[in-house]
Amino acid sequence: MAETPEQRAALWRNRFISLLDRSPVPIAISRTDGVITGANPAFAAVWGLHPGQLTSRQLLELFTPTSVGQLRKLDEALRLGRRSRYPVRVRWTASGTSHDGQLVVEPVSDPEEESPPLLVTLHPDEGPRAVGGRAAARPLGQAHEVVVSPQEASILALVAAGNTTAAVARIVGLSADGVNYHLKRLCTLVGATNRTGLVARAYVLGLLDPAVWPPAPPSTGG
Repeated sequence: MAETPEQRAALWRNRFISLLDRSPVPIAISRTDGVITGANPAFAAVWGLHPGQLTSRQLLELFTPTSVGQLRKLDEALRLGRRSRYPVRVRWTASGTSHDGQLVVEPVSDPEEESPPLLVTLHPDEGPRAVGGRAAARPLGQAHEVVVSPQEASILALVAAGNTTAAVARIVGLSADGVNYHLKRLCTLVGATNRTGLVARAYVLGLLDPAVWPPAPPSTGG
């Protein structure tokens, strides 16, 4: 028996969701009113959550647009039914650290939806800005400060102690994909290409205390 259009659409969505979950890029699906209907582990890991905890949340609860012009352009495009990619500069706070980046919003056709769902991809800038408590280090001989969130500091210490991705995920309450997202971000932040290099750079930059075991961030107590 030939598949109906509805069956083909459902099969397409299931395959798409499976691919989405495996992507290391933070991606969410939302309605045109900004309500999140799904998110992959990398997107949820930005806030230290599981994907299901973001369902029904508003994108504007999570992100603050910093370009009014870009937001107006997106709103106009959605009202007129245009299909393209629309970048919006945003700021958000997670684990006590303020971040800047760009959301790329793209309407996606769906035969079962009256209005197209939105594919929302997050592209964080490098170098988060500290807000309140933080784990930070000033590299010796360098003018800039490397700042990581408390959650990333914990992940870094656990990896330095030799824990596997699965073990780290269990301890910090994230998925394995969520842990890998943070490790990739940490590697980019410190200029490392793998976990061995990440741990070595972390000690050099003062993100881990060389005088203690098991590994831990430097004490910030005064």
